[in-house]
Amino acid sequence: SRGYLDNITAIGPRTVGSPENEVLAVNYLLEQIRGIEKESTDAHKISVDIQRPTGSFSIDFLGGFTSYYANITNVVVKLEPRNGAEHAVLSNCHFDSVPNTPGASDDAVSCAVMLEILNTLSKSSKSLQHAVIFLFNGAEENILQASHGFITQHEWAKSIRAFINLEAAGVGGKELVFQTGPENPWLVQAYVVAAKHPFASVVAQEIFQSGIIPADTDFRIYRDFGNVPGIDLAFIENGYIYHTEYDTSDRILTDSIQRAGDNILAVLKYLATSEKLAKSFEYRHGNVVFFDILGLFVLAYPARVGKIMNYITAAIAFFYLSKKVLQPKSRAVHNLKKLFAAFSLTLTSWVCSMVAVLMVAVFVSIIGRALSWYTHFYVSVSLYGTAAAAKLILVHMLAKKFFYKNMNEQYLGDVFFDASLMIWSVALAAMTWMGVCSAFICTLWVAFPLLTKLMIHKEFSQKGATMRFIVMYMLGMFVPYLYMLYLSWTVFEMFTPVMGRSGSEIPPDLVLAGFIVIFTMILSSYFINFIYLVKSTKTTLVTLTTVFVVTLILVCSGIFFPYSSDAANPKPKRVFLQHTSRRFHDLDGNVVKSDSGIWINGFDYNGISHITPHVPEINETIRTPCEEQAPFCGLPWILPVHFMFRLVKNWYLPAPEILPRSPIQFKVLSKELMPWNSVRLSFEVSGPSHMSLYVRPRAGSALSRWSLGDGVPVASLGGDYFVFYSRGLRAAPWRFWLELTAPEKHSDGIVSLAVAAHYFFGEDQKSPQLYALLERFPNWTFSSGWSCTYDLFVF
Repeated sequence: SRGYLDNITAIGPRTVGSPENEVLAVNYLLEQIRGIEKESTDAHKISVDIQRPTGSFSIDFLGGFTSYYANITNVVVKLEPRNGAEHAVLSNCHFDSVPNTPGASDDAVSCAVMLEILNTLSKSSKSLQHAVIFLFNGAEENILQASHGFITQHEWAKSIRAFINLEAAGVGGKELVFQTGPENPWLVQAYVVAAKHPFASVVAQEIFQSGIIPADTDFRIYRDFGNVPGIDLAFIENGYIYHTEYDTSDRILTDSIQRAGDNILAVLKYLATSEKLAKSFEYRHGNVVFFDILGLFVLAYPARVGKIMNYITAAIAFFYLSKKVLQPKSRAVHNLKKLFAAFSLTLTSWVCSMVAVLMVAVFVSIIGRALSWYTHFYVSVSLYGTAAAAKLILVHMLAKKFFYKNMNEQYLGDVFFDASLMIWSVALAAMTWMGVCSAFICTLWVAFPLLTKLMIHKEFSQKGATMRFIVMYMLGMFVPYLYMLYLSWTVFEMFTPVMGRSGSEIPPDLVLAGFIVIFTMILSSYFINFIYLVKSTKTTLVTLTTVFVVTLILVCSGIFFPYSSDAANPKPKRVFLQHTSRRFHDLDGNVVKSDSGIWINGFDYNGISHITPHVPEINETIRTPCEEQAPFCGLPWILPVHFMFRLVKNWYLPAPEILPRSPIQFKVLSKELMPWNSVRLSFEVSGPSHMSLYVRPRAGSALSRWSLGDGVPVASLGGDYFVFYSRGLRAAPWRFWLELTAPEKHSDGIVSLAVAAHYFFGEDQKSPQLYALLERFPNWTFSSGWSCTYDLFVF
């Protein structure tokens, strides 16, 4: 696999439409596949097909848009028993990459692993029961176009009953199963039985499917357009260099490739010999709860079984609590009051902690020190973690001193333990009722502490048995704590790097501080009672406060620089630069305004503040206002991610006009009057391999139908319409029509329509001015640049 990986990445960036992607990568794959075919045994039959689909679809990702593709490339290989097979399992990788990156982990390594698996399976003398289809897909970075072309148009697609999708959100490490289904518990079971080094989490699935991570995979296309169930795996380590020039093959350890290969080969083999594959749709019943235990093995069970277990656990806890509170009857009201006081106090301490820590995060963001933990993760723990813990302790110390004066410590410890148990039981019941699979975490936090409590109940009441009590208590809490630490490590490993590429809208310090407070609350829940059991917590409080204050002073002084150019472990700041020439036309086709400049986007919350000292002309004076009359503010967005950036966070540095060698050609083919006051406008566009179309109906008009997607226009966030166009080599000019309903009088036109051309590779990619500017960027940035044109028309 290592050889395959080195050879694919040696081709360089593989952008859709470029010779590297459409010719060199395709030829390399075909050469390897033919070599494998020559050496295969008689047990199998190998068929190879090159598919070049054209199509269109709408997708509600990144604000919602419509995609159109022409003549993109798929390399499809089918390995089947000699006498053929009716059913198949699909394995999917993509060989294209985003511009300016070798794309080793995303996703060349998966294609290398698939070649290796094809090689291994083809040499086996024992034939499989079902076919295995390997799709080397050539346009995933263009927002999932090639998988759509395959699953909706290829003849082999009809035989697919399940799939495995191999992706990356980081570079190397272990590959995490972060989506399965929809439903189909047997698929998860297949992974559980077959995978040699399992790493899977329903928590990751629920986080990913909630949409808070700005990413998507081909999984969605197979699920929504092919109605096929599957497993989605991704490398998640080191997301800092995902989609950058540092995503090189030497950063992926051989162990990591071996692990992935072992796992995927085993699962594919299992599925290709499974009785259930043939009738996969019959096994579609309910979701599945699955999670690995420290990477050693996976626990998986149907969600309905989980529901029953959760409700039983919650019921036992409520029974235990009610029995305790209502005994003896004479003190029932007194006990109930005490329990609710402790319950309310615990929740109050959580709220105080959250508010205090978020205030610190807001302060840090306002003074321009956001992301100071991006390179040094420990900074976030010693800043927000200590503040959260100190605030929790402080609230309970004050309560102990003023509210619970002279009360028995043992009794207080007991009441606060019960209060924590009650919170977890309520959370467990609520999450189970809402159908959240991750509720199994609450089960751990109810069952283990309750067992511990029942086992060491005697110890609570005996004086002098403190040490034994503490040891037993710690042992009982070991499982939920260990699992929670393991889970939080996975969550932070995935989320910290995402904060460096989630736009200028979301303050990353608030997100991370929020996560840290939540984990602090969870981890402290059964230790709050110790504040009441021990004599004094002053030393702990003073220590925590000191660490917090020192860290805060250091952060404010700017000693922790967010980014790093360390060769072994870079954590770059992402900056996107587009050398743009814009022309705005009026209703008669005259150019009313034109300009040229380098449009700059800092991809994180810090904008360009760290870059100005190095490149002084990129400063606050060159902010660009929004062109209100133009869709998407008159800027050449490659994707509709405008909602991730405040419009005041766009910089536009004046620069000479660019004259691409293959400029865009835009023609109006016809204007037809249709019934019901509507007008059909037909267009023809030709230009580079990537173009964006932006449509905004003028006041009083509405876009009713078009020739794209399923014919029903889908508006993007904010109300304009966005169409993403891409093509492989030699595609016919793009023709499409729009139908608008218009008012009787429309003297100022019925629609504004803009088209942008993006030059991602080749001689038009970088102008001399863009080259010169990129050269001056500091080495801790990853600056991705290309040229583009933007033309606005009114009809």
